[in-house]
Amino acid sequence: MKIPSKYIAAIAAALMLSWAPRPVKWVAIGDSITYLNDHLNETDHRVKKGYMTRVVEKLPHITYVNKGFNGWTSTGIAEKVDQLDLEKADVYSVFLGTNDWWSGQPTGEFSDYANNTGSKTVYGAFRVIVDKLRSLNPQARIILMTPVQRGDFVYWEHFRNNAHGSYRAKNGQQLADIAAAIQKIALHEKLPLVDIYHKSGITPRNAVKFKRLKDSVTGQYRNFAYPKYIDVPFDPDADQYPYPLEAINMTYDGLHPSDKGNEIIAKMLVKELEKITN
Repeated sequence: MKIPSKYIAAIAAALMLSWAPRPVKWVAIGDSITYLNDHLNETDHRVKKGYMTRVVEKLPHITYVNKGFNGWTSTGIAEKVDQLDLEKADVYSVFLGTNDWWSGQPTGEFSDYANNTGSKTVYGAFRVIVDKLRSLNPQARIILMTPVQRGDFVYWEHFRNNAHGSYRAKNGQQLADIAAAIQKIALHEKLPLVDIYHKSGITPRNAVKFKRLKDSVTGQYRNFAYPKYIDVPFDPDADQYPYPLEAINMTYDGLHPSDKGNEIIAKMLVKELEKITN
């Protein structure tokens, strides 16, 4: 007996639906790197697409909620975690640490995490955050992300907002110390880890192609590649912006990922999300 074509089409459609990945809600918690995904004007439009947008383009069954906060630390988020209107979701990502390092928040010890000592250290803050996410949905998958290595940061709009790169310690801590803490938490909790710090290939050497600064001998602007720009003076009140468009590489300002950097982060996240959402 010949099956009518309309039934064949209906069966095919049903099979396609049965094979389609289930819808997934993803809440991304982070700092300005996450926040900027939906505020591209604040990059001076140097970035066309953030890492979260890139992820959902590759995995259209996922929708995201942006919970990125400019300048925030893990300790700051932990202190206000009940005020952030975090939603129940299928997946949470936590992408923090760079501002903890720059602002001098102590990493602490693993015992701060294990003993739930509170938000005074990075270890303790991550325990608060992880516990909060589990209270929202005990079945949710939580992805931890280590921070991006940094070159010298200069904010394009306010030059006085600047910071040296992660090639040097701040308040006696290396950014690598915070990355190691996040790795240890992920290992202990058996959580997926997207190790941006060690595995993205983003480093102070390639954060930007050069930093344009005044030569102390000639007084003329020169393009200094890393590490030659280290300790070359920059006067935020008198000098021009040191990262013209042609300086953009993995970041557009020494810290925040460019389109190239965001694409790398997105691909690393997609790899983990495919494992836990398909």
